[in-house]
Amino acid sequence: MQNFNMSRSQSFYAIGLSYKKADADMRGRFSLDEASTLALLEQAKTNGVESLVATSTCNRTELYGFAQHPFQLIQLLCENTEGTVEEFQEVAYIYKNKEAITHMFRVGSGLDSQILGDFEIISQLKSSARLSKKHGLLNPFSERLINAVIQASKRIKNETDISTGATSVSFASVQYIFDNVENVSEKNILLFGTGKIGRNTCENLVKHTENKHITLINRTKDKAEKIAGKFNLVVKDYSNLQEELTQADILIVATGAQRPTIDKQIIQSKKPLLILDLSIPKNVDENVKELPQITLIHLDQLSQITDQTLEARKAHIPSAEAIIEEVKSDFNSWLETRKFAPTIKALKLKLNEFALAELDTQRKKLVDFNESQAELISKNIIQKITNHFAHHLKDEGVSTDESLELIKKVFQLEQHSTNA
Repeated sequence: MQNFNMSRSQSFYAIGLSYKKADADMRGRFSLDEASTLALLEQAKTNGVESLVATSTCNRTELYGFAQHPFQLIQLLCENTEGTVEEFQEVAYIYKNKEAITHMFRVGSGLDSQILGDFEIISQLKSSARLSKKHGLLNPFSERLINAVIQASKRIKNETDISTGATSVSFASVQYIFDNVENVSEKNILLFGTGKIGRNTCENLVKHTENKHITLINRTKDKAEKIAGKFNLVVKDYSNLQEELTQADILIVATGAQRPTIDKQIIQSKKPLLILDLSIPKNVDENVKELPQITLIHLDQLSQITDQTLEARKAHIPSAEAIIEEVKSDFNSWLETRKFAPTIKALKLKLNEFALAELDTQRKKLVDFNESQAELISKNIIQKITNHFAHHLKDEGVSTDESLELIKKVFQLEQHSTNA
């Protein structure tokens, strides 16, 4: 991908880190909450970045954007998180142009998820793109690409069975409880944190456990009450957290805090307590393991759980990849068209200049000059010529770059197509 006339910058990059090389602690250092995401976008605008999408989930943190060099994006990420450039280099990946486009397709389609077929990432990509657009950081290339990825994700979900079975951390957490806790329906379950993972976990708990002893706590109580109302659950104040912990058999932590919200000091009960930490960064301090009655499971362990449908889901990867290639091909066709659109526009302007000059000459020469008929003929001829050039440039058997340069040279279009 040379200059696609999408951006003043030369290259489109995807930079980031994921569960593949970065453990939960490292992902936590590079995680972006709402405030740091906004700060990053504002800094990007100040630095002259014209298009940037930032995503941060429990499994990955990524930036998709245009830059002269990927370090511009790496620096943005490191300056708005706790991670350093040195740490980033140890665990990160950098994709450029075509590879960056392919990476976004695989991520958005659940093929790069920690649990194969997990489609929760696509809603994150959507909301991230909306936020970028709101801040004037989504150019036509990025918006079209995001929409293409959404289309591919939708088709894969509808046309394949790759999402059959446990396909998310929230479902895997409920599966773990089923596999390791007897009489689940009789246990007291405390859900601390009602963000997206918390909401999904809550829904899975209600749907699959038939448990009537689920209590919700959130720092912002009204958010918890909205979910509780939907499922007819109990909500307690954040100030009651320690008291509720003494009653709990299972604690699920899904808060969005940047520091641990649960540690050994807050746990007073001596009875067995299973803690599932679904947060990035980790929201349960490792020191709880010093208490003999505590079993602590983090989401990375949950993600390693395989169910009997995993192998069946793997069989659908080729179908999913075929859909990606089809949608990506349409996107690339649009991209090629955008590549030569400024030159065709400039050519049309040049031909119009020729026509106007000739019409003016004929107008002076001919007494009965038919103005409207002459303009119509000129317009039709110009359209036919530009259509022929456009069809030529779309031909896969020709070098688009060489053809563009020749057209610019023959018709002296440099001044028209620059910065188009």
